[in-house]
Amino acid sequence: MSADQAARDAENRGILSHRDRALVLAEMLKAIAHPLRLSVLALLREGEETVSAMARRLETPQAQISQQLRILRMAGLVAVDRRDGFAHYSLAEPRIVELLRCMEGCER
Repeated sequence: MSADQAARDAENRGILSHRDRALVLAEMLKAIAHPLRLSVLALLREGEETVSAMARRLETPQAQISQQLRILRMAGLVAVDRRDGFAHYSLAEPRIVELLRCMEGCER
């Protein structure tokens, strides 16, 4: 079995090397490492929101909220449900709430 095949087999079984896992986690952290994206995630941990509601609550233009949501969606951290003519956003990864709590506990 080739090294490439072994890597694919391991990936298919959900086994990632420490390096691969570190790369995945680094990408996730890059996606949340922005003040507005952190604020959006903090809002979404309270429940589902629309872009217009987030824009009002964060006192930020809808276009900026939408740009940040796109990045969070691409990282797999938020999900969107389109209904009644609106996009409703929620956390795609519920464990992000634990990460936010941990980060808030580390404030100095």
